[in-house]
Amino acid sequence: MSWLPLLRRAPDWQAEPARWVVVDVETSGLDPARDRLLAIAAVALRVDWPRRRLAIEAKDSFEVVLRQPLPSARDNILLHGIGAQRQLEGVEPGRALQAFAAYLGDAPLLAFHAAFDRKLIGRYLRAELGRELASPWLDIEHLCAALHPKQSARSLDEWLDVMGIACLARHEAAADAWAECELMLRLWPAVAAECSNWRQLQRLARHHRWIGRA
Repeated sequence: MSWLPLLRRAPDWQAEPARWVVVDVETSGLDPARDRLLAIAAVALRVDWPRRRLAIEAKDSFEVVLRQPLPSARDNILLHGIGAQRQLEGVEPGRALQAFAAYLGDAPLLAFHAAFDRKLIGRYLRAELGRELASPWLDIEHLCAALHPKQSARSLDEWLDVMGIACLARHEAAADAWAECELMLRLWPAVAAECSNWRQLQRLARHHRWIGRA
């Protein structure tokens, strides 16, 4: 499958997307402009607006470790668990990003603190493939804030605690992506009560900017 059309053309968002992709990354640090992308993991959600249903598609998932010229620092490895050997033997970055683009297709992307993931993945796509993804992004944290304005939670750990979600292996991209899918399921009843399509969901997430929070 050629990946170029997936990166060149803008999807027709008049056609309501039924498949969303929740993505999480592991990195060598916290600066998306400078630090290295170590791994990408993603899990798909299936949305049925007419029936007001959202489901995790467990078999529709993606995970890749990118090959590194040198392993990340030891304290960084202790955080995410991607050892030095796995980093050195990972998938060549261009191939890894090509595979991710093919997996994603035209689906919109959701992530917790999405600006970080978007900037880092976009930086690597430009460097390795000379392109960017056309898919729109939605920040799950913004959605949490819009739907639960009285909560003071900010981090993923805090929101998982608020929602009573246990992450099996925090700071591992695949486990974090799954936990973020579960977070979306917890938010879904409130989302379905206010939204009937993707564009309305985007507007709801943007609403967090005008909500005063403690």
